[in-house]
Amino acid sequence: MLKNYNQNNETENAMTELRGNPFFLEEEEVVWVETTLKAMTMEEKAGQLFLAIGISDRDEDILEMAEKYHIGGIMYRPNHAKKLKERNDKLQAAAKIPLLIAANLENGGSGAVLEGTNFASQMEIAAAGETEQARRLGEISSREAKAVGVNLSFAPVCDIDRNWRNPITNTRTYGSNPETVREMCAAYIKGAHSNGLAVSIKHFPGDGCDERDQHLVTSVNDLSCEEWDASYGKIYKELIDQGAQTVMAGHILQPAYSRYFNPEIKESEMMPASCSKELIQGLLRGRLNFNGVVLTDAANMLGYCTVMKRSRLIPATINAGVDMILFGKNLGEDISYLKNAIETGEVSEERLNEAVTRVLALKASLGLHKKKKFTSDTYEAELCTDEALRMAKECADKAITLVKDTQHLLPVTPQTHRRVWLFVNGDKPGFTGGSRCREMVIHALERAGFSVDVYDPEHADLKETEVTTEFIRKKYDVIMYFSNVINASYQTTARIQWQGAVAQEGPYYVKEVPTLLVSLGNPYGFVDAPMIPTIINTYHVSETIIQETVNKIMGKSSFKGISPVDPFCGKFGSRI
Repeated sequence: MLKNYNQNNETENAMTELRGNPFFLEEEEVVWVETTLKAMTMEEKAGQLFLAIGISDRDEDILEMAEKYHIGGIMYRPNHAKKLKERNDKLQAAAKIPLLIAANLENGGSGAVLEGTNFASQMEIAAAGETEQARRLGEISSREAKAVGVNLSFAPVCDIDRNWRNPITNTRTYGSNPETVREMCAAYIKGAHSNGLAVSIKHFPGDGCDERDQHLVTSVNDLSCEEWDASYGKIYKELIDQGAQTVMAGHILQPAYSRYFNPEIKESEMMPASCSKELIQGLLRGRLNFNGVVLTDAANMLGYCTVMKRSRLIPATINAGVDMILFGKNLGEDISYLKNAIETGEVSEERLNEAVTRVLALKASLGLHKKKKFTSDTYEAELCTDEALRMAKECADKAITLVKDTQHLLPVTPQTHRRVWLFVNGDKPGFTGGSRCREMVIHALERAGFSVDVYDPEHADLKETEVTTEFIRKKYDVIMYFSNVINASYQTTARIQWQGAVAQEGPYYVKEVPTLLVSLGNPYGFVDAPMIPTIINTYHVSETIIQETVNKIMGKSSFKGISPVDPFCGKFGSRI
């Protein structure tokens, strides 16, 4: 039975509508769901409500975990295509009930396999200004991931980048305009559905208002009900009506709607959406009429783990109306908490069955119950094709944005500014491009004919006594900063941090030597470098992006991108 939570804080029962949105099951699929549910043990039902993380690199460990806990699904970090294909074939062949296999397909097939296309970030696509680019992202990502057995995309990100200080939304979003977010997300889903992948719209009730990361703290969507309805609510309603099969509930509070559905609720009693009856049963199920699978964001995040004792938190999450718990913290312990709650009646059999029914319905809607082979023997030919790379290049060309050039520096060519002093900021493991960003920038500039000196704060070639203004002016024609600082999980800020003693890599010579900044990630990098008069935003880093950026710096290609956010952050004097 599905429970809908109405404005008067009452519940009413309704039969699960398996034949309608978003499952659209045929009669034989409905029969499979019903007969499978009846044959399941309590342990099997409990396991279906967990989508685990596959940490081990050993197939036998993954297979043992799946069999022991009867998990409903699994997700791994990107790995080599051959390895993932073989593992997924083994998993599905061994599974009594087929598994959901998920991947973060936010930027391309590279979110599933290392050999996949690194197409574009969502904000890059928004800067290109074409919904067709978002459809291509969904289509390319899903095709490449499906080739190795993935059937669920943890995308698109439906958040709105309302707060420039937020360290986790940023380039993962389609920007600060709700209409752009709505249109782009709808186009992504169309592309993903064309290849038969389910999607997970996230992070309900909407990230991007707070300046904190829900990985580290329970964050807050502080909009009024009316403001939420006109922005996040409009986005979620359209995507739900379009047929989005799953919604990922974030560890995010929405006080206005918590009070709307429960006027007596105290601030201390409010829960993040991932375990909130008001937000799941009231807002999502009731007001937005969502009948699909609700799953939590990762249940090992501090924003979730710290709201109550774990033994209470797991059953409270299911009782709130959530159908699947993502990852867990300790899988065996979390499942034991749920089983104990089922045995004591804290989680009713009715509630357990409705959650399992939705999970099974999702699997049936994807054809997983037919137990056919879900990977492609020609998977290698489907990864990072010439056509996908051509499309990625086209998107980059349309997205790269000239934020300002008040010194009228561009174009910069080897004929006009051959000697480059290069600084690469934020280039370290854990950031997009990892430690290869510097290498890619140097290669692109030298291939174009520039002579490049790279500043290394740990091994600076110039002694302090040699670094005079006159020395720098004579030695270099242009100073280039490439900033690789981007949003990432478990960090409190995504800001430029100048390195070296007394911040030696900082832009000291902007009034002496022509200087430009290319922000490869954070579109708000300008806020930490307002003195640099030429700023370029790319919203993403890849070899394609870097090469197209160098072409534009040299005047070989015009700047076409339009910023999806305010890159000046409303700061006084920032446009000078």
